[in-house]
Amino acid sequence: MFIDQVHIHVKAGDGGAGCMSFRREAYVPKGGPDGGDGGDGGDIIVQADPSLSSLIEYRFKHHFKAERGTHGKGSKMNGSRGEDRIIKVPVGTQIHAYDDETKQSGEMIADLTVAGEKVIVVKGGQGGRGNVHFVTSTRRNPAFAELGEPAEECWIELTMKLMADAALIGMPSVGKSSLIATISAARPKIADYPFTTLVPNLGVVSIDYDSFVVADVPGLIEGASEGRGLGTEFLRHIERSALLLHVLDASGSWEERDPVEDYRIIRAELEQYSDDLANRPEIVVLNKADLVDTAPIMAALKAELTERAMQKVGGNEFSPDYQEPLLFAVSAITGQGIDTLLRTANQLVKELRIQAAAEQPETPAYEQIWEYRRKERDREFTVTNLGGNVFRVQGKAVERMVIQTEWENEEAIAYLQRRLERFGVEKALVAAGAKNGDEIRILRRAFALQTHLLSDEDEETEGEDILDE
Repeated sequence: MFIDQVHIHVKAGDGGAGCMSFRREAYVPKGGPDGGDGGDGGDIIVQADPSLSSLIEYRFKHHFKAERGTHGKGSKMNGSRGEDRIIKVPVGTQIHAYDDETKQSGEMIADLTVAGEKVIVVKGGQGGRGNVHFVTSTRRNPAFAELGEPAEECWIELTMKLMADAALIGMPSVGKSSLIATISAARPKIADYPFTTLVPNLGVVSIDYDSFVVADVPGLIEGASEGRGLGTEFLRHIERSALLLHVLDASGSWEERDPVEDYRIIRAELEQYSDDLANRPEIVVLNKADLVDTAPIMAALKAELTERAMQKVGGNEFSPDYQEPLLFAVSAITGQGIDTLLRTANQLVKELRIQAAAEQPETPAYEQIWEYRRKERDREFTVTNLGGNVFRVQGKAVERMVIQTEWENEEAIAYLQRRLERFGVEKALVAAGAKNGDEIRILRRAFALQTHLLSDEDEETEGEDILDE
């Protein structure tokens, strides 16, 4: 079964807790703190695997979780890092953020077009620090440590787009499957009724010691760009193809369709779906040439193609941008015209590859880009005045500090206040109108604001903060 789009839930591993421990040995009465750090949780990584051809593995399994980090121990023994969870996908898979409630896809995380390319989708939680990290000149024996950070979790959308040099497009039953079976080793289902092909097929064409990949896309119909006949599901598979092989039926099939009108319909759908796709290089293939006299049809198609080519260059056939239309009459059954078609397509594919290599920038480092965006989002926080002298602070980094704090430990709470101060939370609260004694809420925790930024006489005067990161 061919599955090209799935939604999965991913959760990285939680961080292990840091250890609060003191060195206790004979003849070492004041050994000091020696609590080890908790291990970081494992990441969720999506990696392109050339051995895969669809996303069928994720049709029924939708939840994936990485291993959590282990807790730290005494004697400065750090916990081990959780094992990453690697999700393998076909080359050509795009990853988007996904909202499972609204059923809408969001920001693109990565587009994996190279074998082995990978991206960390969600990062494992940070391990808590042991009490050895909190020693200062005034705090020689800290009796607290950090808890591990809960890991990120979210839904993502995986969308596979075939990686092919050329794509066969056209109405149903024009002979696309027969053509790909003739020119390659692909063996799609072939029958004399519409929509015999329900999934895209790939075939490798070998010609003159060269080769290129062709995709056979299920037939398109009028309204395909709006999703009719699952058109948008099929159209996305030709988005990566550099060359379009537009197949028409010379016989008109059992519906007695007009090949010229079929061509206009498909072109209109391409233009409505994507300007970029509509402007791709194209070879028009009049199939089933063995069944009818193709001369009048070829003449009508030639006139249609020439008129369209002239419109692109403002009617000037001597323009350097003018491209002579490529039109071939072939028969997938008898082999008529196939060799000439393939040699032309092969040469055009080679030229397009060279052009793409010259114009294509280096593959974006999605892992670094997504990690940078993640860190930027982590440092952002907001202060909301809820009324009644109550303020809420929201932000990933701020919430992480609260989560990692042992609330039964007064030393740990005092340390949290200093962290929030250094992070700028108190300044933001004062700027939002908070005063000493006001209730501050972060996640499910609430505490009263006590800051040096506001003097006892005039709480509107700025000074120095007590809250920190």
